[in-house]
Amino acid sequence: MWRINMQKVIPAFRITDYSNSKAFYVEGMGFQMDWEHRFEPHFPVFAQISKDEMVIYLTEHTGDCQVGGLIHFFVPNVDSWYSEFKSKINSHIIEPPSEDLEGLRMMTVLDLDGNQLRICTRK
Repeated sequence: MWRINMQKVIPAFRITDYSNSKAFYVEGMGFQMDWEHRFEPHFPVFAQISKDEMVIYLTEHTGDCQVGGLIHFFVPNVDSWYSEFKSKINSHIIEPPSEDLEGLRMMTVLDLDGNQLRICTRK
């Protein structure tokens, strides 16, 4: 019998100020800190955050990726996420929930480094 392994992809966002990004994602968006790593105390950080089984790596390492990335997260109800975020990070919501693409209702959040999170619900 063949066993099929599912691929789990974890996107990485390049960040430039870990303490500010950590506050944005944890306090503003409700992610939890899973872990953080530095090779030395004053070296750049590489960290993992998660929310509702969604995982993102945050990295200050310049060689990992560029700032200004884009990821799509699919959630059961984008409007409930919007309601949660309006009171915490309203100025970072650059597109409120809409149905611009057929079959999707989505919103866009811009983090402190210009990385975009598209929060989507399939209709």
